[in-house]
Amino acid sequence: MTDVLRRGRASLAFGFFAQGVAFALLVTRIPAVQDRYGVSDALLPLFLAAVPVLAGAGSVATEHLVKRVPPSRLLRWSQPVVLLGLLGVGAGGVGQLAALAVALGVFGLAVGALDASMNMLGVSLQRSYGRSIMLSFHAAYSLGGIVGASLAWAGAHWHLALWVSYLPVVAVLLPAVLVGSRWYVDAGDAGATGAVPGGGEAAGGGGTLVFRLLLPLCLVMTFAYIGDSTVSNWSAKYLKDVLGSSEQLATVPYNVYMVTTLLGRTIGDFGVRRFGAAAVVRLGAVVAAGGFAVVASASGAWAGMLGFTLLGLGLCVLVPQTFAAAGRLFSGASDAAVARLNVFNYVGFLVGSPLVGALGDAWSYRGAMLVPMVLVLVTLGYARSFAAQPDRYGGGHERPRTADVGRGSNGL
Repeated sequence: MTDVLRRGRASLAFGFFAQGVAFALLVTRIPAVQDRYGVSDALLPLFLAAVPVLAGAGSVATEHLVKRVPPSRLLRWSQPVVLLGLLGVGAGGVGQLAALAVALGVFGLAVGALDASMNMLGVSLQRSYGRSIMLSFHAAYSLGGIVGASLAWAGAHWHLALWVSYLPVVAVLLPAVLVGSRWYVDAGDAGATGAVPGGGEAAGGGGTLVFRLLLPLCLVMTFAYIGDSTVSNWSAKYLKDVLGSSEQLATVPYNVYMVTTLLGRTIGDFGVRRFGAAAVVRLGAVVAAGGFAVVASASGAWAGMLGFTLLGLGLCVLVPQTFAAAGRLFSGASDAAVARLNVFNYVGFLVGSPLVGALGDAWSYRGAMLVPMVLVLVTLGYARSFAAQPDRYGGGHERPRTADVGRGSNGL
């Protein structure tokens, strides 16, 4: 294992962390953004929907850009734009809806490029490492989300203006990510293995993406984000309105979910190395479905909290392993596969919250929780797509766990 790869892994993990902080600072302060700009309840959903739509466009654009520009360069410059977009959201005032639209538009487009390029680098680094490390990057994102949500709580608690809350974070993270970007590792860089274990081309080095073969992973990505958006958008309302909790207790499930997501992703790579990606995905789907079942049948707030805890432990493995599986399936076109797959991240986010809300209003919120449960269980039918096997270009997969014997397991 070379120093180049170790530094590349550490710098990319910090990039994931920074994005987790930025995204949490935005989504957890939506009510404050609405109040600051005077956005009506009818108009707010349009502003919020524009972000994932533009992020999807940014991801599609990234698929074409990486044919000419290395993913590391796209990530190096898209991350500062995301942070500046966040600051722009906090800088406006009442009635300045055009300024808000521009800031959110910049944020959304840059997030699409960032998410896609970030996961491209994660997939190629995992290939170079020859063992599962993808979950560790998303664990860093979860940690960033916890930090960002905590900073947002502090800003709300002390009644700080949005720009006052955002400026110190941007001032710290922006130069840090620019410095860290010096050590990003693209496939084929010095110190990285130019080919996947077992032969075959390095990521992005030719090959054709066949969407029909990628479709099962796209569905899994969509279902995972429908589940995730259900927790982030409806957990507080569900605990308060359905299970009768206090308003203070209703804020806890999402934090619990984020903590258990961090825990599951921290240890998940060890499970993949020991039992294989398909087994870990199957277990995650079953645990997540069990979490939704507990939430739907809970008789009180604490039982509901147990359900959201299980959801964090189950859902956390699906997204990172879906990206990793796309990289294995199309080792000769992994950048394109990751960018295309990333679009369905935003599809799930767009579908999940309105779907649960509409079902809750028309039927019941308990019944609505059964829909993401069923969708997560459908993932079991696609688990074979996660199995480590030679891909259609002759490429391999992570080396079997016996290759790690004697290497040690001390972090990077």
